[in-house]
Amino acid sequence: MTIKLLNVTKKYGTEFALNNVDLELVPGKIYGLLGPNGSGKSTTLKLITGLVYPNKGSVTVQGESVTRKISRKVAYLTELDMFYDSFTVDKMIAFYASQFPDFNVEKAKLLLIEMKLTGSKKIRQLSKGNRGRLKLVLTLAREAPIILLDEPFSGLDPLVRESIVKSLLTFIDFEKQTVIIATHEIDEIEAILDEVIAIYNGDIIGAENVETIREEQGYSVLEWFKAKMQQQEMI
Repeated sequence: MTIKLLNVTKKYGTEFALNNVDLELVPGKIYGLLGPNGSGKSTTLKLITGLVYPNKGSVTVQGESVTRKISRKVAYLTELDMFYDSFTVDKMIAFYASQFPDFNVEKAKLLLIEMKLTGSKKIRQLSKGNRGRLKLVLTLAREAPIILLDEPFSGLDPLVRESIVKSLLTFIDFEKQTVIIATHEIDEIEAILDEVIAIYNGDIIGAENVETIREEQGYSVLEWFKAKMQQQEMI
């Protein structure tokens, strides 16, 4: 499903989170939305999920204006830790299955094995790393056409990050799903990205195909991003 942001401005009080942004994301790709903290990455994802609305401009998915009803088409992994701590892992999976018709319980069970999580364990007993893994299980077990991951590696150790990248490659249907990963941990995901979008202070400062960056420009994605940032700081 094609996602379009057209002339989108979003303000919180007097501060601009996004400033007159145009963006088009097409199906079947993994996008990296790259930028430092506070650059507008999370706001962009929240606009696509219908959690916030633009002050100006439009956000559409497959031509449909985004409202909260878009949640039936969008699986969103928030940076926040939002669990019922008294639930077991299995009960949390059952809860998600009751809320989302596209939730695939069998896929969730396979993800639990992949992530080395125990279904009978209470969520309050999970380490931060395992809570991060559970968030990914709950997101990837949905068969929604749009998958949004907001800082999925935040605070997690390298082994957990490696398992997350592996799960992305294993459990995403690249023919049917569009994935957007908002992160400043660029090295972790460079190998799996198709397109990258650099955002800084609410502005899109660059968008490029990853193969073009590597083969034609001779940069890694991190080098490309740093160059874009340096150009902005010189303006």
